[in-house]
Amino acid sequence: MQIQVNEKIMVSKTLFSEQQIKDRIKELAQKINQNFGSQEPLVVLIVLNGAFIFAADLVRYLVMPTEIETICLKSYEGTNSSGVVKLLTPLSENLEGKNILIVEDIVETGRSIDFLLSQLKAKKAKKVEVCALLNKPESHEIPMQIDYSGFDIGKNFVIGYGLDLDGRYRNLPYIAELMS
Repeated sequence: MQIQVNEKIMVSKTLFSEQQIKDRIKELAQKINQNFGSQEPLVVLIVLNGAFIFAADLVRYLVMPTEIETICLKSYEGTNSSGVVKLLTPLSENLEGKNILIVEDIVETGRSIDFLLSQLKAKKAKKVEVCALLNKPESHEIPMQIDYSGFDIGKNFVIGYGLDLDGRYRNLPYIAELMS
């Protein structure tokens, strides 16, 4: 597929098919179920907008009682990180003593996750873990542990399955890499 970015035409190559993504989500959910158990409630904190498709599919396989919370952060302009994490929606006030699973579409620099972890620590969450569909270890600027990682990828820009380019292409049922 060809995609226009500004005045440049880029080609996309499928990295992960719809079936590969579905299979990996089931595996991630099994690990989360093992680690959190089925009794205590889990707050699933979805980072919007990118993680909403991934999170919707993931929570269907979780066995514990779940509460869904969303948060909106912004750190990208086009295909580049701005370097600044902006909180566009506030965190819930009622997170003290709760188990929280942050669900993110992609961890690149690590700034967004680091920002969220510090916010949740200040809210006195009981246990916080991170689940990301995609992880770019080579791009991490902040050392961090991703508790549940769907797929590790390289530094190229990706779209589909919730990931976008200026708000477009989230609806693709697969993940594709943009190449010039």
